[in-house]
Amino acid sequence: MSKNQRTLAKKAVFHTHFFFRKFPALPYVLKWLFISIIIGGLVGTASAGFLQSLEWATHFRENHIWLIALLPIAGFLIGLLYYKLGKEVEAGNNLLIDTIQDPKGIIPFKMAPLVYLGTMATHFFGGSAGREGTALQMAGAIADQFTKPFKLDRNDRKILIIAAIAAGFGSVFGTPLAGAVFGLEVFLIGRIRYNAIFPAFAAAILADWVTSLWNVKHTHYPIDFIPKLEFLPILYSVLAGIAFGICAACFSKIIHWAGSVFKSNIKYPPLRPVVGGIIIALAVFAMGTTRYIGLGIPVIVESFEKQLPLYDFALKMIFTIVTLSAGFKGGEVTPLFFIGAALGSALSLFIPLPFGLLAGMGFVAVFAGATNTPLACMLMGIELFGAECGVYVAIACVVSYLFSGHNSIYTKQKIGEAKNRRYESQQDHSISDFL
Repeated sequence: MSKNQRTLAKKAVFHTHFFFRKFPALPYVLKWLFISIIIGGLVGTASAGFLQSLEWATHFRENHIWLIALLPIAGFLIGLLYYKLGKEVEAGNNLLIDTIQDPKGIIPFKMAPLVYLGTMATHFFGGSAGREGTALQMAGAIADQFTKPFKLDRNDRKILIIAAIAAGFGSVFGTPLAGAVFGLEVFLIGRIRYNAIFPAFAAAILADWVTSLWNVKHTHYPIDFIPKLEFLPILYSVLAGIAFGICAACFSKIIHWAGSVFKSNIKYPPLRPVVGGIIIALAVFAMGTTRYIGLGIPVIVESFEKQLPLYDFALKMIFTIVTLSAGFKGGEVTPLFFIGAALGSALSLFIPLPFGLLAGMGFVAVFAGATNTPLACMLMGIELFGAECGVYVAIACVVSYLFSGHNSIYTKQKIGEAKNRRYESQQDHSISDFL
């Protein structure tokens, strides 16, 4: 190398060092943008395929009701599949949360196909479950495979799983902003990891965009009338939020209790979903309706259009608790949307607010109370229903979050910042300590 070349090389190194000193965040941004593009593309594509196949399974089941009679057999096969091949990934979303808090071994990739097959079978044969759990687990299993190729350290791996959760949530519901905050908020109650904020938002937005490129459509829920912000509507919103928080706490407590009942009374795991499947199938045929199985999207839409009866939310809660606590796969979130929207619509019998607004408030507020993610749920309400209802949605989510106590559908959540003084001495405890 000549003298001039050496001089030019030294100048280039100097200018590079100077540039990075002036913009110290740039290497971080470039690194996580690259990773987020990969995660967003893969997770968005996986979510698109999952949503399309789930829509097909739902349509096919509704046109062949006799399939529900086979739910116990499907339950046995799901239970056997996890018993033989999936014991290390059976914790599902709790495994993702545990990995963020204390990263250990790489999440096995088989979590993705196992939860996909289990969820598809659950919906195809008539279980009452959601889709968030599947989307998050697929995203986490896909993303964690890049830990070794990208040589990510312990802290980077935590950020990676947060970004994956954000991508999975944002793409499966079409709410990238809520997805990003959900990923940041869900694993530690009362605290947010701001060092993961860029990857979370980048991955969620990219994944949602990729899902839309696959021509996947999300359901919209218009609210026809939103009252002027005054004292009485605010008071009514607080009362509704209290009801939503109590509902969320009841759901969380009962589903964990029901799961322990199945486990303590049926020692052989594959038989648990058999019993649950028999209960669900008999109930469906006895009632003569499929209203309370599957995702329940038509009923959610209906809750925004007319006042629903009080028993709708309770029946959906029972069907979902039996399905998931018995060992079927899917998620709790879409059923929680159903429960919250149906409860909100029914509360218009007693609370003088428009049933559409109450349905929207319940849709996100029961979810906020059951997952301890009020900020994500506020954003979700704004993304789904529009900014005009933002204050009402925020009131309902905050009040529900406070009144749900330290209960959660995710037992591995930890309390980083207690909700009130009563729990201050128990900060950093797991939710399971309160169950």
